[in-house]
Amino acid sequence: MAFRGLAPFGALGRALSHRDARIFFGASLTSWTGLWVHQIAVAWLAWEMTKSAVWVGMVAFCDLAPAVIFSPIAGAVADRMDRVKLTMASQAVIALEAAAIGALLLTGHLSIGLLLALEMCKGTAASFSQPARQSLMPGLVPRADLPAAVACNSLCYNVARFVGPAIAGPLIATAGVVPAVFLNSLAYLAATLTMPSLRVDAAQRRGAPSGVSVWADTIAGFRYAGRHPGIGPLLAFAAIASVLMRGVQEILPPFVERLFARGADGLAMLTACIGIGALFSGLWVASRGKLEGAVGLSVGAVACQAIFTIGFVSTGFFPFALLCAALMGAAGSVHGISTQTLVQNAADPSMRGRVLSLWGMIVRACPASGALALGAAGEIFGLRWPTIAAMLVALLVFAWGWSRKPVMVAELEGRG
Repeated sequence: MAFRGLAPFGALGRALSHRDARIFFGASLTSWTGLWVHQIAVAWLAWEMTKSAVWVGMVAFCDLAPAVIFSPIAGAVADRMDRVKLTMASQAVIALEAAAIGALLLTGHLSIGLLLALEMCKGTAASFSQPARQSLMPGLVPRADLPAAVACNSLCYNVARFVGPAIAGPLIATAGVVPAVFLNSLAYLAATLTMPSLRVDAAQRRGAPSGVSVWADTIAGFRYAGRHPGIGPLLAFAAIASVLMRGVQEILPPFVERLFARGADGLAMLTACIGIGALFSGLWVASRGKLEGAVGLSVGAVACQAIFTIGFVSTGFFPFALLCAALMGAAGSVHGISTQTLVQNAADPSMRGRVLSLWGMIVRACPASGALALGAAGEIFGLRWPTIAAMLVALLVFAWGWSRKPVMVAELEGRG
């Protein structure tokens, strides 16, 4: 039974008309809301403990950087085992990590070094969760509804990006960091417990062992993506753009205090505005429900995000910064949804987990690298000018991506 309230968004309504899709996306929304509360909490905690943009960048780096090592391996693992069980195990680890941070804070035993170690554990678990979860999506909806399902997945993430900060700001300001991280633990526990209720076709739920080692499968995934005339250039473009642009969003606390003289409330407002922009642009992309034009959206959104980020760091007027943050979120959402839809559609089913693990590595490890570099540069040169320089380089990357657009369109949009 389709959702009548989603009639204006026909493709999105079709994706959500399937029972398993509703369970899956409901769990995603719950866990990601907890995740955003957690990320704001630990970033603010690191800033309060050190007053250093470098340490805040290190916290983001330790959460996201394990994807460099583990995401490709996790993709190979997801292509050869039960993806539901792999998702459950990795999400349970994330729930335990958040509970450990809360317990250590309550007892006064949490140091910045221990926080970094725990965030690295969470990042490792997330590296295994991402390809396993994403590989399940073709088993939740018919192939015709897959673009809308991918858009809905990203939409859940961006709704959480709005709801999470709306919860985190007041919660941290009134009760501190401990309730925020415990909330994330409960959210991931709830999401984990919903997984056994999914009725996913066995062919989509369980990967097929290839007869070679996990390492050989991992290398095969890199070779497949690198040799694909559409997937290879698209992922390379996304990776470079992510390193240059996403670092700003990963280390927002120093920007909040140094550029706008705001506290936790300002951090929550900025993050919520990013989420609002992403939410509305995500709804628009989801309503398209088609591949045609997706390459142009993926590439063009990078130029838009670079321009809006320059506006964000060039002002000291907080209301204008909020507007730029919303536009940054909108552009980032269009890029992410379009890229993931194209990759999901074009990848061979036997390689889906590995290709999606590379996408997971890009969206996790590349922002971590950018955050660490930006945090270090910010301590020496200030935050404004290194950010502007990175955005100007991103515009050059956009020009390269646009020059490859015809080939990517032929390879990615022409495959049904």
